[in-house]
Amino acid sequence: MTVVNKSGVYVALLRGINVGGKNKLLMKDLVGLFEREGCADVRTYIQSGNVVFRAGASLAKGQVAGIADAIERMCGFAVPLVMRTAAELAAVVRENPFLESGADPEHMHVAFLAEKPEAARVAALDPERSPGDAFVVSGRELYLHCPNGMARTRLSNAYLDSTLGTTSTVRNWRTVVTLAEWSGNAQG
Repeated sequence: MTVVNKSGVYVALLRGINVGGKNKLLMKDLVGLFEREGCADVRTYIQSGNVVFRAGASLAKGQVAGIADAIERMCGFAVPLVMRTAAELAAVVRENPFLESGADPEHMHVAFLAEKPEAARVAALDPERSPGDAFVVSGRELYLHCPNGMARTRLSNAYLDSTLGTTSTVRNWRTVVTLAEWSGNAQG
C-alpha cells in the first residue's frame, strides 16, 4: 500500500454482496471499479464488501452514489453503501459501550448507518424486540451485543432501516477492528 495522508483514507461498507450465493461480486472487480472512480490504494477485506481506499475529500463526497451506481451498471443489482473516514472508524472502535461493560467481543457488532437518525426514530427502537440482545445508538452507529448470535437476532437490517429511516450495514467486531487498523495504518 502506498503511504498516504490519513485524512484522505476512507472505508466503504457495502451491504448484501456475496451473501448466501446472491449478489456475487469479485473483489478484484470491486477494486477495479473503485480505481476507475478515481480512488487510489484500494484494498478489500474478506469477500463481503469492505473497501479501504484513498481519495480527495471532494471526490470522496460523491463516492457513495457514484460507486453504488457503477456497481448496479456492472452487476445488475443495487448495493447499499455506507462510508466512513479513517478517523470516524477509529472513534467507533474507541467508543464501543459494550467494551466498557466487559461483553464478549465475539458477540459484538456495529450497524453503520448512512445518516444519523432522528431522536424520535431512535426512541422507536424496541429494546425487547430480541430478548437477550442489547443495542446502543451513538450518532451514525448502532452498537449491538447479540450473545445468541446474529443469526438469531431480530434486530435485522430491515427492522433497523425501517425504524430508523436510514440504510444500515452490519459488521462483526473483528471486522470493524481490522478495518480501523488498516485505515489507521495508512500514514502521511
